[in-house]
Amino acid sequence: MSSVSREETPMRHLARTGALTASAAVAVLLLQGSAPSASADGRSEAKSAMSFHVLFSPPSYTDLGPPGPSAADVIVFHDQLQQGTRTVGDEVGSCVVVEDTGLSNCSGVVRLTNRGTITFSFVNAPPPHKVLAVTGGSGQFATTRGDGTLDEHGEGTGTLVLRLRH
Repeated sequence: MSSVSREETPMRHLARTGALTASAAVAVLLLQGSAPSASADGRSEAKSAMSFHVLFSPPSYTDLGPPGPSAADVIVFHDQLQQGTRTVGDEVGSCVVVEDTGLSNCSGVVRLTNRGTITFSFVNAPPPHKVLAVTGGSGQFATTRGDGTLDEHGEGTGTLVLRLRH
């Protein structure tokens, strides 16, 4: 049996096939980075990854102990998050220094415009690669958990990648 009906010309068939292919491609792009999986209790959960270019603000450092980095000093930050050339949100947070090497316990909140928040924590140490634990969220991210990385590139820029399960 021919795939082209009598009422459908070869050009019309080609156009319909092209439209179906384009629709399938869009569906794949929309689902890219998301995959359902089963949680420990058998419920289905979605996974997604989000990547941001970070424009770091100069941190605010409060020296509470002996002069220089020492236990109980506090670092506060407020950075801009971009995707492409568009600012899509920001991140705010604080770190408590625990030893004079600069080792710190940090927590923060990502705010994504009109979508909600994502909370995270990490150990800050001098290497520019940080591993984050995603601890929750609000709005579209109300049931979110996961992990991520923050890489500092120098000159006030970096990359934040969040791998989320919700």
